[in-house]
Amino acid sequence: MKSSRAHSIDPASGPADLTRQLCNIPSVSGDEQAIADAVEAVLAARAPHLRVVRDGDTIIARTELGRARRVAIAGHLDTVPINDNVPVREMRDPDTGEELIWGRGTVDMKAGVAVQLALALELDAPVHDVTWIWYDHEEVASDLSGLGRALRNSPELFEADFAILGEPTNGRIEGGCNGTLRARVTLRGKRAHSARSWMGVNAIHRAGMVLAGLSEYEPARVVVDGLEFREGLNAVRIEGGVAGNVIPDLCVIEVNYRFAPNKSVEQAADFVRDFFRDADAVDIVDAAPGARPGLDAPIAQAFSAAVGGEPSAKVGWTDVSRFSALGIPAVNFGPGDPLLAHADDERVPVAQIEASWRALREWLRVNN
Repeated sequence: MKSSRAHSIDPASGPADLTRQLCNIPSVSGDEQAIADAVEAVLAARAPHLRVVRDGDTIIARTELGRARRVAIAGHLDTVPINDNVPVREMRDPDTGEELIWGRGTVDMKAGVAVQLALALELDAPVHDVTWIWYDHEEVASDLSGLGRALRNSPELFEADFAILGEPTNGRIEGGCNGTLRARVTLRGKRAHSARSWMGVNAIHRAGMVLAGLSEYEPARVVVDGLEFREGLNAVRIEGGVAGNVIPDLCVIEVNYRFAPNKSVEQAADFVRDFFRDADAVDIVDAAPGARPGLDAPIAQAFSAAVGGEPSAKVGWTDVSRFSALGIPAVNFGPGDPLLAHADDERVPVAQIEASWRALREWLRVNN
């Protein structure tokens, strides 16, 4: 059921409190209108220095200062389904005593969105022109992505020299991302009465060779532009069976391949087809390319130096891929532990929100 309640947000008390406010606006994928309305309203009221464009529930806000370089900074507004974890609540880490905000969206990724929104409102003369982007439908099929839709509708709004995606990275830079591919692997057999099983061919039993191969598969570790990406190939769904007394003639295994960004989608598809060459059919049903780390550009190196720490690889898929496909180097950087994304006990340290805000703020305020 979609939310029709109007919400307002007040950024005056800083990015941590703004995180709380944003998390308390339910925005499960497909229900982003209320939060998009709130973001658009606060920009209209407090950011005369930005030109704001709306595409569905995606908000694009641009400085137009004529700077030599432009940075795109993006975050998604939607979350996975709520499970009794909104509204958010305050807690302290039992081991460290640090202040935490607990609840859906705190990690993935409204803390990152809050950092971006707070800075968009504050910085009326950043050292680079900035395109701030908040978009819908990230947590669902890629063809529904609000970022993808807005890119198709208004590509000129997304021209940039560098992009930052506020996905959770524990406040450190994660370069690039793995690509992802899903395939349906089909095993066929012959139906028979289970009392006379020798008259048939059991397709589910044939699937054993596929599952054994997956169990024995050792994920490749691939270094791309100095960062190590770990691949993965896993069964994620299996379908088969006719009735309790029938030898099944069909079994389909859905597999997910996470591949390093040195491979194209076509190369990844060839690998999967070859890996399952003994199956009756291998159908690629969804794929998205990875992104190289994007840290070799001077502007990216300046950002990395400002943030500090050693960059690592983003092993999951993120929308840095969409920017990379446009030839824009892109990295992931935001508060929150990515291992807690989608967990029912998502929680983000207040100190990490504030540290990410300070790092991004200082980089946009000084001449690189």
